[in-house]
Amino acid sequence: MDNTPTVIGCRHVAKRFGHVEALRDATVTVPPGKVVALVGDNGAGKSTLLKTLLGINRPDSGEVVISDREVHLHDVRDAQALGIDAVHQDLALAPDLSVVDNMFLGHAPSKPGFAGRLGMLDRRRMAEQTDAALQELSIRLPSLSVPIRELSGGQRQAVAVARAVMWSSTAVLMDEPTAALGARQSQIVCDLMRTVASRGLGVLVVSHDLPRILEAADTITVLWRGETALEAPASDLTVPDLVATMVGYRQGAA
Repeated sequence: MDNTPTVIGCRHVAKRFGHVEALRDATVTVPPGKVVALVGDNGAGKSTLLKTLLGINRPDSGEVVISDREVHLHDVRDAQALGIDAVHQDLALAPDLSVVDNMFLGHAPSKPGFAGRLGMLDRRRMAEQTDAALQELSIRLPSLSVPIRELSGGQRQAVAVARAVMWSSTAVLMDEPTAALGARQSQIVCDLMRTVASRGLGVLVVSHDLPRILEAADTITVLWRGETALEAPASDLTVPDLVATMVGYRQGAA
């Protein structure tokens, strides 16, 4: 897959935390317009790899690639400037702020003209864009002004997904985006992955929901003890294939 265009990915990345070798030879390629699922057993290095692609971790060796070129990310803002956004497992939402305010954290627009110079936010525009983003996900909330803490776990997850999609222009990274959702909302999120990919963005998703992710993804990448054990079209794989690779991979046996 060396000639595959890459909107985001990495090659032979290693990362240690003291004596712990979290990644030792991780490679993943997310082409434009594709959904790539990153799977692996607990401790395989999935979250470490996602954080490395977001600039939270710096690799000890190997390279991070965005838009077909090697990049050196120093923090999340570097990744965001290159059009990368993420849905974190902890959601990174402000519980006391409204849905609208959470959707625009770090992106709040000022009103035009003199009002903007006084620091007044364009709340009408914020509400309209939030409503449109949630409608795209077929997400219904009691109110856009309700504090996040008053939403259910599934509703909070949905807001986090919608926010990442709204601000990404290159790729969306998702860490267990359906973990707190019911079957219907999980399917909506998986359908959205396909919609986002159809616009030319890359989608990299970490998931333990193997049956559902096999249906949603174009490619599956399996991590085993910090290294890439398998990279194959999802259509060629089954859940038993994935489980066997996740728990029994040996060098040269994949």
